[in-house]
Amino acid sequence: MSNPPSEPQDAETIKAKLEALKSEHRDLDEVIDRLVEKPPFDQLQLQRLKKRKLGLKDQILRLESQLIPDIIA
Repeated sequence: MSNPPSEPQDAETIKAKLEALKSEHRDLDEVIDRLVEKPPFDQLQLQRLKKRKLGLKDQILRLESQLIPDIIA
């Protein structure tokens, strides 16, 4: 038995997750921008938002690396 028929579905699943994560990343960007526009702002909330945004970026990079085939140099 071979697995190739599942690969396109996996790629599509990964792409869908990527889009969702990128959308959430952009939304967090906007929330952070609005938060810092109006001082005084909650520093702890800002740190949490930035940490969440960084976590999303890591997930995005991980998923993107799964879509790119390994190239042996």
